[in-house]
Amino acid sequence: MTILWKLLTNPSVLRKLGCCGIGGSQKYLFGSCLTRQTTRFSRKDRVFIGLRHCTTNAIRSDTSVPVIHAVKAKKRSELRTLILLAAPEKWTLMKAIALLLVSSSVTMAVPFCFGKVIDVVNTVEKTGMKENLNQLTLALFVVFLIGGVSNFGRVYLMSTAGHRITQSLRKQAYAAILQQETAMFDRESTGELVGRLSGDTQLISSAVTSNVSDGLRSAIMAITGVSMMFYVSPSLALLGLAVVPPVAVFGAIWGRVLKKVSKDLQSSIAVVNATAEERIGNIRTVKAFAQEKREIDRYSAKLQDVLKLCYKESLYRGMFFGMTGLSGNIIALSVLYNGIFMVSNADITIGSLSAFLLYAGYVGISLNGLSKAYSELNKALGANARLFELIDRQPLIPIQGGQILEKELSGNVTFQNVFFAYPTREKMPVLKGFNLNIEKCSMTAIVGSSGSGKSTVASLLLRLYDPTKGSILLDNHNLRLLDSAWLKSQISIVSQEPILFSCSIRDNILYGMESATDFDVEEAARQAHVLQFAEKMTDKLDTIVGERGIALSGGQRQRVAIARALIKKPKILILDEATSALDAESEYFVQEAVERAIRGRTVITIAHRLSTIKNADKIVVLDGGQVAETGTYVELMNLKHGLFKKLVKHQTFA
Repeated sequence: MTILWKLLTNPSVLRKLGCCGIGGSQKYLFGSCLTRQTTRFSRKDRVFIGLRHCTTNAIRSDTSVPVIHAVKAKKRSELRTLILLAAPEKWTLMKAIALLLVSSSVTMAVPFCFGKVIDVVNTVEKTGMKENLNQLTLALFVVFLIGGVSNFGRVYLMSTAGHRITQSLRKQAYAAILQQETAMFDRESTGELVGRLSGDTQLISSAVTSNVSDGLRSAIMAITGVSMMFYVSPSLALLGLAVVPPVAVFGAIWGRVLKKVSKDLQSSIAVVNATAEERIGNIRTVKAFAQEKREIDRYSAKLQDVLKLCYKESLYRGMFFGMTGLSGNIIALSVLYNGIFMVSNADITIGSLSAFLLYAGYVGISLNGLSKAYSELNKALGANARLFELIDRQPLIPIQGGQILEKELSGNVTFQNVFFAYPTREKMPVLKGFNLNIEKCSMTAIVGSSGSGKSTVASLLLRLYDPTKGSILLDNHNLRLLDSAWLKSQISIVSQEPILFSCSIRDNILYGMESATDFDVEEAARQAHVLQFAEKMTDKLDTIVGERGIALSGGQRQRVAIARALIKKPKILILDEATSALDAESEYFVQEAVERAIRGRTVITIAHRLSTIKNADKIVVLDGGQVAETGTYVELMNLKHGLFKKLVKHQTFA
């Protein structure tokens, strides 16, 4: 009935709006996000593009391969989306609604029964009154018991359905978040995404379950109450309900205002949550610079902005509920005033007037309940718009779907005329016509000053981003045409500051390949010199490393990261400044682990220590987003005015 109320007061929602993606069917809304992506980026489509734009026998420029741009979701009916969310729970909700009808019928029968009791007491002789009262009381007790059981069932079924819808929404939202390309996370804060995942999903599920239940109950009570008021006294009913039409118009207008304010408030709260999460997550930096007071002031200022919006929402909500509450009281007052005169004129009995007053009170309470349900519905519509902006968003880089090479990968990598700028700095290109060929089973060192694009090369090879122009080829196959999941299974990376998860050392190593055996884990740990320190711990490889691996030293974290990279036996290994921030002892063990890791693989090492660079088969010097020099260490050092020679002299790459 809450939905019916919305339809009656806002006919514009009846317009049929298109949905995004592959369709607006129930299957699309509740289907796996992975299925949606593989449908959009199927192997057939990718192979077709590949047949048109590249060959397997010759390396060609990829400028003809279209760059996939983000697909903006078409505007959809928010109310229709809410209704479809409840579709999987339709049978549970129908049972709850059936129980709701029973409990509401019992509730609405009470005034009529009480009115009859009063009339019986006034008309029946004293001798038979006690017997009649006993019978009526027993009958009412049985009816009330049925109503209580029905009410329990209604609340239980609605609550459990709400929890399942919340779980389903969170699964969809979490899957949608993880499927997005890395560029989106450069723009969106973690706190805002977590806010959508937790708060918005809860608000939406409540709207389609408990809020629907309360709204339906209020609507049934209002309709039944109005019907019984007309049954008892049509003239009193018309008088009391004269205030309802203007209140309905007021509610329709005010509901739209509340929806907009609610959406702004939720967005503002998301900003506050993002600020708190970022500062608490980096608490050591905050304390190292003694910035506690400044961060408290910053957070307080953002809270003040939220408070202003809360005041605004409270004002509108107060006016909304005040008006609806006033309408209910006006009904009761007008009925009481005119009813007394009708009783004195014998136009109505005392019992009928009592029943009428109770029904009028129920109608007033029901209107207030409908107002609350309508207000909560508008809040949920605001949250629904925010959440489905994320769920409906099509990622620029799909997580799977594409060509999987039948032959074993050799590890040959080619960058052809690559241009790239980060999405948050589109006017500041990092790579400008970057060209590089990396031979299989070779070690290539990429060096350059800070900001020259060294780490960007690694990110593009992992396909965390796509070039804005140009192509990257792996064994003469364009990266854009390959299955992303398969591609990442062939490449491992060890970064300067590896992030470990708050679990055991073993689980962190297994993150590289969950299907690995215990022997594989121990072998990778041995090769990376993890066993050297893990054996000294009480729980050995089952030792919990803490949040972000804080329980381990920098060198130990680095070795765990190397083991995680080695366990999936990659064809290509990327070492991104893996030892630059370590002490001498930690560097020794990590360097030895690195030397074991590079055997028989294509290795790309970025800005390592001089000792590692000397052993590289080829050194590539970057400057201004382009390759400035290439050659062996001896060849580059022999260049009189060479850039690499200057970098070595000033150690600006290490």
